[in-house]
Order: sequence, then structure tokens, then C-alpha cells
Amino acid sequence: MAAQYVISGSTAKGITASVEQAVADGGLAPGAALPPVRRLADDLGVSAGTVATAYKELRQRGIVVTRGRGGTVVAQAPAVGTRRPPKAPQGVRDLAGGHPDPELLPVLLPPARVEPVNGSHRGSPRLAGLEERAREWFARDGVPDSGVTFAHGALDCMARLLSVELKPGDTVAVEDPGFHHLLDLVPALGLRMAPVAVDDEGIRPEALRGALRAGARALVCSPRGQNPVGGHFTAERRDALLDALAGHPDVLVVEDDHNADIAGAAPHSLATGGLPRWAQVRTVSKHLSVDLRWAALACDATTLARHEGRMLLTSGWVSHVLQETVERTMADPAAREVVRRAERVYGERRAALIRELAGHGIAARGASGMNVWVPVRDESAAVNGLRSRGWWVAAGARFRIAAPTGVRITASALGPADAGRLAADFAAVLGESEATYGG
Repeated sequence: MAAQYVISGSTAKGITASVEQAVADGGLAPGAALPPVRRLADDLGVSAGTVATAYKELRQRGIVVTRGRGGTVVAQAPAVGTRRPPKAPQGVRDLAGGHPDPELLPVLLPPARVEPVNGSHRGSPRLAGLEERAREWFARDGVPDSGVTFAHGALDCMARLLSVELKPGDTVAVEDPGFHHLLDLVPALGLRMAPVAVDDEGIRPEALRGALRAGARALVCSPRGQNPVGGHFTAERRDALLDALAGHPDVLVVEDDHNADIAGAAPHSLATGGLPRWAQVRTVSKHLSVDLRWAALACDATTLARHEGRMLLTSGWVSHVLQETVERTMADPAAREVVRRAERVYGERRAALIRELAGHGIAARGASGMNVWVPVRDESAAVNGLRSRGWWVAAGARFRIAAPTGVRITASALGPADAGRLAADFAAVLGESEATYGG
């Protein structure tokens, strides 16, 4: 039970601020229970309705969740403060970040001169040359390119799409396990999450049907290079998912194809299936540079208009200096060759790690992308055991809602010899864990 002195306030706004501050400061940890509404109302000398209003606001903002008879508790990833993944300890090999190998990124080509801007770019937010390249990028994989615009990265784009399409309390179907930043973003927007199970072919049709029956108003998914499991749509899986969506024309389907050029998997996009409401987001941070915070968005006309309208009211446009750097780099033959090599090498490294783990009897998943997902019974034991042997991997808790436990290993910079050593160490750690805690 939360300590009574932690929460104060005589109005709903004051109570909300008190809880939010306690969560941000660590006074209320994830999973901590808040007092029942009537008890807190009596303690603070306010009406039960005032406390109920405060709790509702906290739920809509993703700070707390309600668990029926379990009461109201602080969310596992409360949407307050600045939360970053734990830094890799000194002296260990960092395989937790999900980043590309710097040796497999091209040299960027920014403009040699940047002329002064006269006024604003709101009237022409997109460079014509980059817009044309973006259209070609989508069309290459069969994604309709009649409506294309830009954003400041994938999460910026998805936040704008969800905030203009949905209202607080609406439900978004998300992959489970899935991209941890998206799992933080959705509740931060005041939205609910419906977890959808994934396998090596991406989201499972029966799980999606369940989320749709439960009232999901939007779906966010990855057609390939899924993070963290690495699944990718096959033609058969895409068709099955389109069949599940057929009776829900008002559901907005957002595809995050952030690994489009290095996923190592053929494109089988839901966007090719004639959906009435859809969007696909692509970024360049994984294959050109983590410093290029730019995303291209292809979508239906209604979604385009709503995204553009909100963009004009906020940041207005993506920096033309950034746009020109992206365009010049995308057009460079040497850069394109580096990207082609990166896709091949990432596939080899991912396969090598899975093979080495299998040699020790450890099952792992990673059909595409840069990461490998390893199911384990005890995430903490696996992470800490590997740390003691010089490896730093990501605990699966950041990526899961209801999915089974596991750890994520980024294989992008892991050579074959390193994969063999890691697999041997992993087997030793699992053996020690079973000896300590039972099989």
C-alpha cells in the first residue's frame, strides 16, 4: 500500500500532480498500489468524486492502471519523467541497444552550403527531390505512393497519427512482445493497449481478431524486422490478416517498416491490400545513420490530411538541411552499396547466433532484422549471469505485456566467433540458473 503522506491535494488537479510527482521521483514505484478512492478521499478531506476524477486523469495519461479487484496501481512503464534503457556497465560488450553496426553505415553527404532562409518553409515543407525518392522507395515494394509526407522519425509520426485519430480511452492493438518505446507511447497518449501475440510470421490472425472484437480502433505492427522477435509477414500471413481486418473498415492500420532496407525479408505489406485506412512509416536511422531523425509516411488521403494538418500546427516541417542530407545520401551509389552489404551481413550474423545457440540446445527466434529473441525462464538471472561473463543483453520485460519471458540480443555487430563464445556462456548461465532455482 502506498504511504499515506505521499499523496496530497485538495482538488483533482492537485491530487493528480502529487501522484505524478511521486512517480517521477521514485516515491511510488511501478506496481505500487494507490489507496482506494474512498479511503484517500477521507484522508484528504475531499469528495470521492474528486479522487475518482484524479484517478481517471492518471489512467488516461498512462501513469496508473486499474486491475479490477486489484485496485489502482502505478503502471509498469509510467508515462512521466525521462526513461531511458539502463546504460551498459563498463567493461562489457553491449548487445542490448538494437543499434546498427557503425562499420556498416555509409558516410553522410550533407549540403556543402546552407543558404539563409527567407521566412518559413510551411508553404513548401518537403523537398521535391526527396519526396520523389520517397515515392520510389514505397512503390518499389508495392506500397501505394499517391499520398506521401514526412515526419521526425517513426515515433513522432505514430504519435501524431494516433493522437489525431483516437481519443483518450480508445484501444490500440500492439505486438506482444513489441517495440518498447511504442508500448510506452500508447499509454502516454491516454490510450489503452490490446496485446497481440506474434510468431515468426508477425502478428497472429486469431490474436488480431480477438483485439478487434474487444474494440481496438487502431493497429500498429511491423511487416518485417519485428522488434524484438524478428518476425516478418509471408504472403499467406498478410492475406489472413487482411481477412481479419475486412469487417473493420474504420480501424487505422499503421505499419512500422523501419527495417525496410536491411530486414533480410521480402515485403508483404498490409498496405497493398486495399485497406480504407492505412499508413506505412519508414525511417533511415537503421541503415543510413542513427542521427537522421527523418521518416517517410505513405497513407490514405484522409490520414494524410489529418497528419499534415497537425504537423502544420506543431513543428511545421522537417529541416530542409536534414532532408537534403537524406536525399543526397540515398542517391549516392557508394551508400547504396554499403546498405546492400549491411543487409547481407546482418542476416549472416543473426543466423550464426541462432545456429550457435541451437548447438547448445537453446531455442532462439530471429527470422529478420537485427535482433534475436531468446525465451528464458528467469530474465534477471540470464541478464546478470551474462553480465558477469562480459555480455550485456536486454531483459524482455521492457518489450512484453502478457507474452512469456525472454531476452533480446542485438546481433548486428556480433561476428561468428563472438557468437560462439556468447552461446557457450549463455548455456553456462542457464545451467547455473537451473541449479540455483530449479529446472
